Amino acid sequence: MTAPALDALARPPHILVVDDDDRIRELLTKYLTQGGARVSGAADAAAARKLLASFEFDLLILDVMMPREDGFSLAESVRKSSRVPIILLTARGLAEDRIKGLTIGADDYIAKPFEPAELALRINAILRRAASRAEAPEIVRFGAFAFQSQRGELLADGKPVRLTEAEVAMLRVLAARNGDVISREELARKTGAGLERSVDVQVTRLRRKIEADPRAPIYLQTVRGVGYRLAVD
Repeated sequence: MTAPALDALARPPHILVVDDDDRIRELLTKYLTQGGARVSGAADAAAARKLLASFEFDLLILDVMMPREDGFSLAESVRKSSRVPIILLTARGLAEDRIKGLTIGADDYIAKPFEPAELALRINAILRRAASRAEAPEIVRFGAFAFQSQRGELLADGKPVRLTEAEVAMLRVLAARNGDVISREELARKTGAGLERSVDVQVTRLRRKIEADPRAPIYLQTVRGVGYRLAVD
């Protein structure tokens, strides 16, 4: 099977694969290299930390079930000082594991066994989002509103609008995509909502704060059958 080209960046992405299973590590290294990536491998969290201290990576693939320090712990530690995208791998496809991983800052979660081609496609999507996030304007404006993503502050005609943490997370994801449509599934993953119906609840609450008529939204729009988009200026 030919690996999809990992072309989301203008240069070959440098990916760190951390898995105590030599076969999986070697498979991913070979497959992702065929797709054009530079790949480094580590058998455990301790080895990964040494590589992280020496190199800059564009994306991390972390196995959850590793001896000594697991992938959750490593991801949480990395996220304290870095926004590098993280994909978690696990043999357990439990909902609570997915929620835990996304809550501590992972970008995606894939259960073993998996298709390498699917993983490559997810990597490309995440790298594109990361590139868009890096290029996204510091302040996103829509109508009378101005959203400062880094600080999580929303102003309406210069006056602050009180937002919950969940509403800030929702606005950050929508604002970073520059008006693109984002699926309910992706919003659930990226905001840590866990369930798509939880996304709908957060959208309804956010509309009450930014729409003159929440039943006929102008800014936070529904794209039927797909998801939501923020109509930015």
